[in-house]
Amino acid sequence: MTRVAAIDCGTNSIRLLVADADPVTGEIEDLDRRMTIVRLGQGVDRTGRLAPEALERTFAACREYAAVIKELGAERLRFVATSASRDAENRADFVRGVVDILGVEPEVISGDQEAEFSFTGATKELTGHDGHAKPYLVVDIGGGSTEFVVGDDSVLAARSVDIGCVRMTERHLTADDGTIIDPPTLGRITAIKADINAALDEAAASVPLEQARTLVGLAGSVTTVAAVALGLTEYDSSAIHHSRISLEQVREITGQLLAATHAERAAIPVMHPGRVDVIGAGALVLLQIMERIGAQEVVVSEHDILDGIAWSIA
Repeated sequence: MTRVAAIDCGTNSIRLLVADADPVTGEIEDLDRRMTIVRLGQGVDRTGRLAPEALERTFAACREYAAVIKELGAERLRFVATSASRDAENRADFVRGVVDILGVEPEVISGDQEAEFSFTGATKELTGHDGHAKPYLVVDIGGGSTEFVVGDDSVLAARSVDIGCVRMTERHLTADDGTIIDPPTLGRITAIKADINAALDEAAASVPLEQARTLVGLAGSVTTVAAVALGLTEYDSSAIHHSRISLEQVREITGQLLAATHAERAAIPVMHPGRVDVIGAGALVLLQIMERIGAQEVVVSEHDILDGIAWSIA
């Protein structure tokens, strides 16, 4: 067993996994898995820069994670940064802050690398399980981008495109003064769909989306939709992991989320406070993907890029 720590810093959240991994058996045992909404990508699509307050929220989470890593005695640490820090002009400020706090430099990985980690984390347990036919299409819906990767025992094709719950919300559901338009008009929803469909065309140019026999969905937008579909009164990752949510359920929940007010979405028991404003756009991304490829259900995975990062250093 090797004790490893993996950090995934995305556009909307930063997450930590400390685990014991056994490369021989393929087993990974969680010691600590946590997530903090930091909105690192706040305003990046508009300004091209990471906001000072977003950086400070992220550094505060890093200080918390550093204490956990030290307490649990992880032997190796890998910090992976994704969409927002790829796009920002002042990413050097971000890198400096992470090095000061955690002692490692964040790896600003490409979208293709991101997709490969996601695929490994999401599918390692599926091999040999009944009803999970190959090839898999793993879809990781993040804050700034969405990764598509098709594979069986290994990655066959991957592509990252710039659609995510935060990016779509800021681009189409946010007024000039920064307030969320709530609920959105039909015209704004139509504009999001057009963006998503254009991105799906882009992804399909290099990834054979329709060849997939099992759709595997990752990240907070997908797991939140699953939690609502399962009728959970509190978030339960064990109930969500490997649940199967039908296209009709996703369609119904997406419609409800887009029609709801901020207060109504915030009142959903499983809704993380940091996801209230962006969940409608995230659910719509999932729905459009399912409709595009003709998927009748999505297999939801709680294991994702974090687990893939952990395996990469185990």
